[in-house]
Amino acid sequence: MKCALVYDFDGTLAEGDCAQHGLLPALGINDTSRFWGEVKKRAKENDGDEILSYLGLLCEEDIKNGSQQLREENLLNHGKVIPLFPGVSSWFDRINKFAESNNIELYHYIISSGLDVMIRGTEIGNKFKQIYACKYHYDQNGNATWPAQAVNYTTKTQFLFRINKGIDNAWDNEAVNRFIEPQERLIPFERIIYFGDGDTDIPSMKMVQRQGGNSIAVFDNSKWQQPRTQEKVEKLIAEERSNYVVPAIYEEGSQLDVTVKGLLKLIKRKTSKNNN
Repeated sequence: MKCALVYDFDGTLAEGDCAQHGLLPALGINDTSRFWGEVKKRAKENDGDEILSYLGLLCEEDIKNGSQQLREENLLNHGKVIPLFPGVSSWFDRINKFAESNNIELYHYIISSGLDVMIRGTEIGNKFKQIYACKYHYDQNGNATWPAQAVNYTTKTQFLFRINKGIDNAWDNEAVNRFIEPQERLIPFERIIYFGDGDTDIPSMKMVQRQGGNSIAVFDNSKWQQPRTQEKVEKLIAEERSNYVVPAIYEEGSQLDVTVKGLLKLIKRKTSKNNN
């Protein structure tokens, strides 16, 4: 039986967002609020996509800085300093072992607005069957030229269908739009668990829920005392955005750990019952 755990990255597996760790400081951008303010301003002025505005502004700043921070080797190095939430480093091996002991074939995926290469540069970068995230085209000299892929809060949902249908790429639109009977798809939505942390994950969380799967919203436990964090959790529960809301602590025996193990057993029981 195949199951998939699908994760957002920024704020879900890692603290903050990709770019603030290593990349923005290396570009001389220390006032991150000003940077993100400029991104939003450009998107609004051009009636454009915020993620494309962000990727474009990064390119401009990289050219201005002259240190070629967007080269793949530099992004990989920046990924190494991204801080992960407690227990994330050992989470994948532990939950894979649990799944194997229950005869579950478990796959892990990332769907993120973060930078693909930076995610691959983290210590967990090799734990995923596929990473769907933002990336650049590169010229023959290895310099970033323009965005090759931008993942925003609504385009995230298309990648869930790619996972559902077993399409391990971002380019084959014919395949993702081809009708496949639900029971013939590689990983039915009922066997997908989606992990997210906020507003940008709501469309994905709701879609997985409506298709019979489960969604888990996580929050930074170190910020629990902040009213904004408590308000976000309250809203997620009140508006039924997610099946579960738990701290982003992936350690063995944590609320998240126990919840996921319980869900995997539930999925197995339901699948066995339907097959009899």
